[in-house]
Order: sequence, then C-alpha cells, then structure tokens
Amino acid sequence: MSKNLDVILKQIDERKGEMIDLLKTFISFKTPAPPARNTKEAQQYVATFLEELGFEIDMWDVYPNDPNVVGLLKGTASDTFKSLIINGHMDVAEVSEGEEWEIDPFTPIVRDGVVIGRGAADMKGGLAGALFAVKLLREAGIELPGDLLFQSVIGEEVGEAGTLQCCKRGYSADCAVVVDTSDLHIQGQGGVITGWITVKSNQTYHDATRRSMIHAGGNLVAASAIEKMMKVMEGLGELERHWAITKSYPGFPPGANTINPAVIEGGRHAAFVADECRLWITVHFYPNETYDKVAKEIEEHILKVAQGDIWLREHPPTFTWGGTSMIEDRGEIFPSLEIDPTHPGVQILARSHQHVTGQEAILDVSPTVTDGGWLADAGIPTVIYGPGDLLNAHSVNEQVSIDQLVDYTKVLATFIYEWTNRHS
Repeated sequence: MSKNLDVILKQIDERKGEMIDLLKTFISFKTPAPPARNTKEAQQYVATFLEELGFEIDMWDVYPNDPNVVGLLKGTASDTFKSLIINGHMDVAEVSEGEEWEIDPFTPIVRDGVVIGRGAADMKGGLAGALFAVKLLREAGIELPGDLLFQSVIGEEVGEAGTLQCCKRGYSADCAVVVDTSDLHIQGQGGVITGWITVKSNQTYHDATRRSMIHAGGNLVAASAIEKMMKVMEGLGELERHWAITKSYPGFPPGANTINPAVIEGGRHAAFVADECRLWITVHFYPNETYDKVAKEIEEHILKVAQGDIWLREHPPTFTWGGTSMIEDRGEIFPSLEIDPTHPGVQILARSHQHVTGQEAILDVSPTVTDGGWLADAGIPTVIYGPGDLLNAHSVNEQVSIDQLVDYTKVLATFIYEWTNRHS
C-alpha cells in the first residue's frame, strides 16, 4: 500500500472537522423528496467541488430544478487499469408536519459524537465522506491509473432513478459502489416493483339496477368492479403465501417477498354500481429474481383466478407495471442486486474495510432498496457500502456516527486507490 495513502488515512483523522463541515453544508441544502424539484443548488455545489479537483463535469436536468451530476476523472492509463463509479443520491426523505425535531431538520447539530439532520444517514453522510476521500487523494498528488466517475443523482427517494438516467447516458465502469446507508456492511439487495391491477366493466349501471344483477330473475349479467377486485386480492394473498414457502434467499427472513395491496381506488359515485376498480400493489422480490419475472408470475396467477369467476372470465383484469416516478406517474422500479463474493472488487473492498477497521467485513443483503440495482441491471458489478443505519434513515432527529463516518471515508479512500491501480 502506498505510503502516500497511509498519510491520507492519517489526514482523515486530523482533518475530520472539514469533512463534518462538508456534511453540515449538504444537510443545510433542503432537498426532500417529495416535494422534490429542489436539488439544483446542492448539485451545483457538488459539480463545483469536483471541477476544482480536476473532474470533467456533466450536469443535466432529469426534471426541472433536479439535475444529475457526473464527474469524470480520467485515469493516466485508462485502457489498462480498472475504472470505478462512486454513486450517491442528493435527495432525502420528506419531512412531515408535526415531526418533533429538536430544531429545524435542515439545521445540522454536532454533538456527542454524531451529526444530526435530515439526510445525515440517508445519505448525505455517504456523499460527504466520498467527496472528502477524493479531495484528499487529489491534494496528495496521487494520480489514479484507472478512471474514477462520481455520480451525484436525484430522485432515489421517489423512484425517479437518477442513476438509471446515468446508465442511459452511457456511463459505465468495471465496478460501482453505491454509498448508501449500510452500516458499513457490503450489501446486495432485493428489488421492488409497483403495479396497478384494474378491473373494469364495459358498461355503467345505476345503483337501482343492483337487485337485477345479484338476485334470481334479475336477468342482468353484471357486477361491481369493487366486489370483483376482492377476488383478485384473495388471489394475491394466496400467491404471497405460496412464495413464502417456496422461495427463500440467504440473509432474508422467510416471507420477505411480499405483495402489498397498498391503495385501492374504485367507483365513481354512490348512485352508481362501481364500473372500475384499481388496486396499487408493491411487490418485494429476492436478489436472484427480476422485476419482469415476478410481474409475469403475478399476471399469470391472477388471470387463472379470473378464469374461475364467471364475470371476471369475460372481463379479465389488466396490469400496468412500474413507472418512472412516484410523483409524476405513481410508479417505481428498483431492480435487485446480487453480489458475487468472489469478484475482485468485492474482495478488495472487504480487505480495505478490514485494514481500516481491524474487523472482517460483513457481506449480506439490505432489507431495503437503493438505486444500485440499476447499475447492476446495466451489467456493472455493484455493491452498497456506506455509513449510517436504517434505524436512523428517514427518522426524526436522523443522525450518523462521526467515528463510523471517519472509518468509512478511510475505507473508501483505500478502495479507490487500490481498485483504480488494478490492471484490467
């Protein structure tokens, strides 16, 4: 390991006050999503920070006032050494009225070994530590042979997948680290997809006709879409229970692959029989599954359920899956992310963690989801590794440990150096 790198690790201890100030600056930018459309000032700060370190900057609007930033630091021998993406999101969880914060959530507090403020754990701590690691590497005059890409993206909290837009723009690398909340575990993740199931009649009836459609002699073959949706929900529950006993994945408790009937909308007025009903579901699936596969499984099962009902047989449910934004079109996709413990990037990150902390790295799975699945979906070997824990993510008086943030920054500085010095 480079002597210059040892000096940098010492500097991270000596100059941690600068890193804390950087995190405080990030927290002070009000970037909750929802409402979103509020990250431009913070993202411009990141762009300027990276530009001053010699990065080429690509900054573009994903949505108005919500730009992505990608910084590229070309390696001295890009063709023969490994490239790396460091990825994190600038948006933070919403703050609801009535939450009992000590003070304003966007006024950071430093005390008792923690930094308190919205985004401290999820995930402005990860962004600040990563940027500080890069800053010290650059200030030390260390030239990295492989390319380093830094992605500060928007929209992760509301399924807007700024990371997907980076992939679509053509950004790729030999390895990626998503510096989201993982308590310094090296993690993969399951996936999430939302979907709308619609039951719809081809005619609309006055509620006075209900007697004719449900009692003998009425002679009206019709039904309430709301009542028929109940059969769909029963079918979803059956499939969820079947998954729980037939599917599993190491690190997940049994039955973590759930189908949640989250929102139901139906009918138009009390004077009508409901002619349409829509069910919004959220589906969690395992790292070795894909969102299109689980969506297909649900469709096939529910259509078989419909075949067992006289009316649904002639009016089968329809399905709409995913979406690009929980704000814009009420839908989202988070692809799963399966890590390979034998991958050189995973092994070098684990060694870097052990070197800094003196403890063996923990490889497991996140119980939640991040944008990392989009990088994996694009064929980039990806892991989640960041400071903070999920008990603090999205919480009132959200906080991150300063000691953990320091360790994380040292690990990341070590990994960036080691990986980009590895021959392709």
